[in-house]
Amino acid sequence: MAEAFFNNIGSKIETFFGGGDSLPWTDSEMIASCELEASGEKAAVSGDNNDSIMRLAWALVHSRNPPDVQRGIAMLEASLAGVGAPMQKREILYLLAVGQFRAGEYARSRRLLDQALQISPDFRQAAGLKKVVEDKIAKDGLVGVGLAAAAVGVVASGIAAAVIGSRRR
Repeated sequence: MAEAFFNNIGSKIETFFGGGDSLPWTDSEMIASCELEASGEKAAVSGDNNDSIMRLAWALVHSRNPPDVQRGIAMLEASLAGVGAPMQKREILYLLAVGQFRAGEYARSRRLLDQALQISPDFRQAAGLKKVVEDKIAKDGLVGVGLAAAAVGVVASGIAAAVIGSRRR
């Protein structure tokens, strides 16, 4: 009974501080498979290397490994310049937003999601991620305010203790 209680509290704390997002995660095996496909060994069979590069970028920005996420962001930023089709641009913007979210760049993520939603206001994935990003920004703001208030309290306590100590002498 007590173990279940503490597990429940632990998961709530992890959700609060960890973001509680429902985005999928990828592993190194999936990334390696996408790299192999994008390198052309499998792309020659499928005939469409652009799709395989987008799958690789998707896998990279959904990775738990920060260097993979940064690599995915770089790939997507490079491909964004040459995109003309609005729907393809919205997909790249969304994946960039995922990457920025994973990298902890919440304000950038929100801006990218706004751009994707300008292209397609009914884009549910972007709208859902935007809510998660905004919740994360709000929680980080609350944690920051709490830390600042605690720091002010510690400083004020130190000053009060010093003043009281000097009056006693």
